[in-house]
Amino acid sequence: MPDELFPDQIKMDVVNKCASTDNDMSHSNRLSSFSSLTSNMSHLKLTELQRFYTGANIFITGGTGFMGKMLLEKLLRTCTGIENIYLLIRPKKNKDIHTRIDELFDDLLFEKLKNEVPKFRHKLVAINGDCGQAGLGISLTDRQTLMQNVNIVIHAAATVRFDEKLKLAISINVHGTKDILSLCNEMKHLKSVIHVSTAYSNCHLRHIEEKFYQYPIQIDDLENLVEKFDDEALAELTPRILGNWPNTYAFTKALAEDVVRRNCKKLPLGIFRPAIVTSSAKEPVIGWIDNLYGPTGVVAGAGTGILRTMHCDKDINANIVPVDYTVNALIASVWDVAKAHEKHPAEEIPIYNYVSSVENPITWGDFTDLNINYGFEFPFSSAIWYLSFRMHRSAAINSLYMLFLHFLPALLIDSLAMIVGQKPRLLKIYKKVHKFSNVISFFCTNEWVFTNNNVQKLWLKLDESDQKLFDFNLKGLDWFEYLRYYIRGMRVYLMKDDLSTLEASKRKWNRFYWLHQLLKLFLAATALYFVGTLVYNFSH
Repeated sequence: MPDELFPDQIKMDVVNKCASTDNDMSHSNRLSSFSSLTSNMSHLKLTELQRFYTGANIFITGGTGFMGKMLLEKLLRTCTGIENIYLLIRPKKNKDIHTRIDELFDDLLFEKLKNEVPKFRHKLVAINGDCGQAGLGISLTDRQTLMQNVNIVIHAAATVRFDEKLKLAISINVHGTKDILSLCNEMKHLKSVIHVSTAYSNCHLRHIEEKFYQYPIQIDDLENLVEKFDDEALAELTPRILGNWPNTYAFTKALAEDVVRRNCKKLPLGIFRPAIVTSSAKEPVIGWIDNLYGPTGVVAGAGTGILRTMHCDKDINANIVPVDYTVNALIASVWDVAKAHEKHPAEEIPIYNYVSSVENPITWGDFTDLNINYGFEFPFSSAIWYLSFRMHRSAAINSLYMLFLHFLPALLIDSLAMIVGQKPRLLKIYKKVHKFSNVISFFCTNEWVFTNNNVQKLWLKLDESDQKLFDFNLKGLDWFEYLRYYIRGMRVYLMKDDLSTLEASKRKWNRFYWLHQLLKLFLAATALYFVGTLVYNFSH
């Protein structure tokens, strides 16, 4: 143990304590006593949250996802006293679970962890399973291991595809949650369970509090209904089943919350509802992101010059939260649930709405303007045209812009491609872009009023050392700085676009700018010519 942890006076006190316990104590026993005392003193130097996680065995689902990877990194790097992390993982694309874990830690996200805690891998125990299978697809042996050892469960696995088929979304998001709770009820040393939901699980409402809501359909009735139809018939019926929910993701996450409410059986349980999770703000890598979900896909589309218009209300709050802040709040909520259950095990299940709109709001308009400004500072080398992006509150007007800015140019370019013997691609790309933007538009044209009292209280429960180590206070987030690194992070970590290409990308954008201006001038001149011709013909 490093000497700097213990000032000289403290070490002398320990030695004296050892000497005074027994004059006949052997040298080896004194050393053992010294080691025990210094170990206890080292434990006292830990923060309260670190002490809570020391010796813990944690079962995590969804650990290979965006939030899951950040959660693993943070726990392994800051809570080094963790005994084991059991990670539910399924074979995928002809890769077994061990290969997938090896590839997981190849991500640059884990470089700081590897440097600071190089011997972390032995803490990870891979559990072969799948939330879409009955009983999570876990073997009897692994199930017994989890039942005997696990203290903490973080259930973050879900299919996050907004347009997922209803039957599959139910299987993973709802049945998976039910199976997790069933397993938790068999765990002998359980301290805390967190079900990760979404702030938009109840987006059929306009005011969303940190509480459970009743739904017009029960999961048992829905399952009976779904089983009666084949996939084609169910696809046609899905919009009627969803009702006021915009997609199968939000709908099934709501039903999963209802499963939690009805199957808790006095478990030490809480629900964590993050809003729109985007790149990291501070650690371990500033601006890290690995997916095109949500607004990131929009920014990438605009930054490459493909997406030029979108149905969005610029005055509506964008409930964006950085992934590292989100994970810190999640880690703290696990501790909070355990402490609350110790004191009052019969109280209601705590729910945490982790949103930015309450304490540090930013509108979609400001979000877009800042991204455009920083987009000029960090242009993408993959851009095919100059960045020119518009938002329209009216769906009809946006459709008109889509016709002239997306469909007609794509039709022209694809026609030219076919003439020269190349494969047309742009219309197919825009078909995907429009499908994606239509899904996102619901969240950009509707406003919700959230409460997050439990999150604010949770922050105040942490002492200064934990607030520093597990910062999730969005009041202190500087959106200007954050979004600058958001664009930079997209370029470097998502698009693998090294900063060494930055100057070349700026020169490319400069050429696109003048081509863009020439095109606008040509179109304006053409329009004036046709208008002038019509006026002349009409007057004569």
